[in-house]
Amino acid sequence: MASSEATQQFDFGIWYTISLWPALTVAVQNNWGGPDSAGKRDWFAGAISELFDERPDTDQIDVESVLLQVMLDEFEVNVEDESEIPVAQEIMKLRKEIFEEGSFAGVEAVKARWTARGGKAVANVNVVTQTIGEDGQEIDSDSDDEDGEDVDMDEAPDLAPRSPKPEAEVDDDGFTKVVGKKRR
Repeated sequence: MASSEATQQFDFGIWYTISLWPALTVAVQNNWGGPDSAGKRDWFAGAISELFDERPDTDQIDVESVLLQVMLDEFEVNVEDESEIPVAQEIMKLRKEIFEEGSFAGVEAVKARWTARGGKAVANVNVVTQTIGEDGQEIDSDSDDEDGEDVDMDEAPDLAPRSPKPEAEVDDDGFTKVVGKKRR
């Protein structure tokens, strides 16, 4: 039976680890989980902790699966960059250090990384949004540049040079002569 301090430190370690995960951070910052996305992140950490309580034989693959499934179910994010792997590895490492070695150094290290980031926005995250229609086909998505900013578009260049318009001919009675395109 693990001590309550060890369990508490493991819970903190899980929270700090998933809070450093760029995919989850972007999802929370953009409220992809709804207006209580930060609350979902906290619940997410608790769900991972409960996974270990309910199934002590939980391994890294199980953690990766839960990370991906919760991101998809709760934040509607399909993580395809394999960034869940280092997150799951970190959680498994913390578990071993805390419960087998009795050390909280890993939790302090991940907390220090989280504190150093200070809630700053995550940089260098490539987010690809995709909207799927009722028919299962992709709906045209927004086009952003690599920084996630809208691209400022200039006027499109003319594809063919324009011929100058002829000056309007006005007759003696003040009527403007209409000239067809072929006669120009």
